[in-house]
Amino acid sequence: MAQEGLDVTLVDINEEKVQRGIDIIRETLQEGVDRGIFSDDQLTEIMNRVHASSSYEALKDADLVVEAVFEDLNIKGSVFEKLDKVCESKTIFATNTSSLFVKDIAGYTSRPEKVIGMHYFYHPAKNRLVEVIPHEQTSEDTIKTTMLIGKLHNKTCILVKDSPGFAVNRYFVPFLNESVRLVEEGVANIPTIDEAAKEAFEIGMGPFELMNVTGLPIAEHSCSYLAKEISEFYKPAPLLKEQVNKNDIWDLSGSVIEKDFPSIQKRLYATVFGIAAAQVEEGVASIEDTDIGAKVGLKWKLGPFELINKVGVREAYKLVKELNGSYPGFHNPALLKEQAEKDQPFTFQFIKSEIKNGIAYLTINRPEAMNALNPVVVEQLEQEFDKVEKQAEVKGIAIQGSGKAFIAGADIRFFIDCIENNQIEKNVEFTRKGHSLLRRLETSEKVTIAVLDGLSLGGGSELALACQKIVATSQGSMAFPESGLGIYPGLGGMLRMNHHVGKELTKYFVMTGKSIRAEDAENLKIIAKLTNTENLEETIETVVEKGQDDKYIRREIPSSYDKYIQAFLMRMSKKC
Repeated sequence: MAQEGLDVTLVDINEEKVQRGIDIIRETLQEGVDRGIFSDDQLTEIMNRVHASSSYEALKDADLVVEAVFEDLNIKGSVFEKLDKVCESKTIFATNTSSLFVKDIAGYTSRPEKVIGMHYFYHPAKNRLVEVIPHEQTSEDTIKTTMLIGKLHNKTCILVKDSPGFAVNRYFVPFLNESVRLVEEGVANIPTIDEAAKEAFEIGMGPFELMNVTGLPIAEHSCSYLAKEISEFYKPAPLLKEQVNKNDIWDLSGSVIEKDFPSIQKRLYATVFGIAAAQVEEGVASIEDTDIGAKVGLKWKLGPFELINKVGVREAYKLVKELNGSYPGFHNPALLKEQAEKDQPFTFQFIKSEIKNGIAYLTINRPEAMNALNPVVVEQLEQEFDKVEKQAEVKGIAIQGSGKAFIAGADIRFFIDCIENNQIEKNVEFTRKGHSLLRRLETSEKVTIAVLDGLSLGGGSELALACQKIVATSQGSMAFPESGLGIYPGLGGMLRMNHHVGKELTKYFVMTGKSIRAEDAENLKIIAKLTNTENLEETIETVVEKGQDDKYIRREIPSSYDKYIQAFLMRMSKKC
């Protein structure tokens, strides 16, 4: 949080623990300096935003308190009892629990409507995923504020039902446990299971290596909790309990036997597929957020439902049904069965649509891909735009991205796949469709706004320029990095930039790929309003109320750009 400019107060049980915490924070940041992420001056600035105390009184006027003590209900409850007496009525209490019910923790306070879960993933300073978990009494205002604070410190927040294991650990912990069962049953040895899992899930570390890093007791404790709350299928494998009792890690040595891969992969797939489908059926999380959790929080290349599509829905259901017959308490979700009967892959909705105060907010929800544009995203964006543009109560349409980016350009992988498969016509069709949509954004009778609250590259910057107005925060930026790939902006970006700042500056930004910070874009009159994340909606409403105007109105370019204009000035000979 301090890295992203927020003031933070750290409280621990005594001065010794407080100092230990500060030292750990400094060591973590020093790693960033050593890797060139921060400068020494930035480290100092960040540390100056971290205040520390052994007194709960230091948290009196906090907007949000995130508790991260030992995973024990009574201990957590006693912390919230103390906070409840000290903190002002505005303070939101968030628990970082990975397994306990948020509603049970809320029972220790007199403000259950202000209690919510914020489950961070390891390592919380580096991992962008946060599961936001309201319980039945959590107020809408608490949810909204928590999601805002998540965005303020650059986290990808997914909204999850207050249920055992929440969205990610619900299938990830059994994935680890099932790996141990495979060893118990003599299906394969540890290194073979690790390699088979890495191949099947396209991950960097296998389940046993992961447990060695994160701690075997955590896996065992989580399995026991899930078994207690859901079914005996989740109970920890005896070998896992034995290893925890020995206080030992897994021995990863040995030969990898590739012929054992198929049987391993089928079991692990079945475990993840069955649980992921069951939790969506139960309303724990959406299909999209279930996959985002895996890709952002666990660093899987594909989420559970993308993997189901890859394996094939019929084959996936067959594997789940077989495991259901072998284990009491395992799932046989109707969601997966119905999809298998249709023999249709799962589809994903990448555009979230919401209307507030006459403004339609269209949010591109691919944070793991930095909201990159591909044919599916463009088609869904056009469909949602069609819907809201026709609604009389809608005065403005704001397009924004989830996570830390606005739109990181077009999905290069799509273009490469088309080239490699000799399907250039698909690239042409996608580009033509993109031009059509961007022109509609520019000429709509509704006020269209690009919400530049993060990184924007290539096609994302072109979409922003196509909108009638741009509202940005200091996190926003634009760039055209295409020339570094041997191509050029293909969705009208050069033409629209030319209308804003002239040929010379357009050539400078396109040929160099230099980033344009939001503050600089404001000076160049490219953006309509610079604001902060907290006031985005209010600013958007104000800009929409002003109505449409000429976004390309003539403007004076600041003299600081003269050297770039001179450098890229086209000099014509007299003969020409």
